[in-house]
Amino acid sequence: MITLREIREAEQAIAGFVHKTPIIHSHSFSAMTGADVFLKMENLQKTGSFKVRGAFSKLRSIPAGNIIAASMGNHAQGVAFAAALLGMHAMVIMPVSAPIAKQEATKGYGAEVKLYGESFQDALSYALSQKDYVFIHAYDDEKVIAGQGTIGLEILDDLKDIDSLIVPVGGGGLISGIAVAVKSLSPKTEIIGVQTCSARSAYESLFKGNILECKPCYTLADGIAVGRVGAFTLELMKKYVDDMLVVNENTIAMSILLFMERKKLVVEGAGAVPLAALLENKERFRGKRVALVVSGGNIDFSLIDRIIHKGLVSSGRIGIFEVTIDDTPGKLHLLTGLIAGHRGNIHTIVHDRLSTALSVNETRVLFTIETRGKDHTMEIMDAIRIRGFAVKESE
Repeated sequence: MITLREIREAEQAIAGFVHKTPIIHSHSFSAMTGADVFLKMENLQKTGSFKVRGAFSKLRSIPAGNIIAASMGNHAQGVAFAAALLGMHAMVIMPVSAPIAKQEATKGYGAEVKLYGESFQDALSYALSQKDYVFIHAYDDEKVIAGQGTIGLEILDDLKDIDSLIVPVGGGGLISGIAVAVKSLSPKTEIIGVQTCSARSAYESLFKGNILECKPCYTLADGIAVGRVGAFTLELMKKYVDDMLVVNENTIAMSILLFMERKKLVVEGAGAVPLAALLENKERFRGKRVALVVSGGNIDFSLIDRIIHKGLVSSGRIGIFEVTIDDTPGKLHLLTGLIAGHRGNIHTIVHDRLSTALSVNETRVLFTIETRGKDHTMEIMDAIRIRGFAVKESE
């Protein structure tokens, strides 16, 4: 089991190869949540993720040669980048579901990429079967864990008296390394992990006390879509981690949007889950000094419009509702006039005349509108009801 000593050694081993990333205070997130919020910006790390720390820590401990790794993307890029600088040949096994942007970035850093299987576990099993390579685990390796733990040292160098530190969790390498470092130097600091409700092996395993495999569902937080927590990492988490939370996918989308709007930062889903946890648990953290580990910024830009739309819906700034009206001239014009009069901006209008719930002279109209928030949407819906129309919020 690793100690602070191993993390100090890793700090020396990776010095000069990685950035010491900044910690910034967020006035807007503090005002939103009632906590005093600080952000550890690992999205600004080389390769766009904390993973490069563990990669250098491990690769600098082994002889030069052929190495292999399995990854959804961030570990792949970290290993590829580190291997290229250290003169090693890297093969990376990625599931076919890995984001294309992360596949291409991994190739760009010089690794040989092979797609195998539908999930991270499939890719991991294949990589482990290749005996002509030294395997570099994404999280369940003491050198990798020690490398990730250097983040904890940096946080305590820059920020004192932290009440709570919130960390994304997939296989557990990040949080276990950080937890060892922080608890060794600041025992009173609460270490809290966060998983998405779509991938919760670490959450279930921590509370049950043994490894439970949970097949991930589709998630915006693909970087933590791990179906099985690590054995080393679980033991460290049981000793050093105070609590684990799970967050909703809609809140993750809203958090990604908030990072863009309020901080002008590109943050991937896994990096946004600490903010999502803070937003879903405001009362728990109100008045506390809280640091969020923003673990990466490698977002799939082919999904960015969908993420933004989902974030706007989750925050209430996109309202979706349906109105049943007589299918006669002038009725739709009256509705659009009501919406415009209350300063709603109509995005789309969709008619449904074929539902069996409608009479032959009725139509159901689905509106998607931009508003200032949920209260503004309700104001518009109430104005429509007052004029005698049947209106209800749509899912």
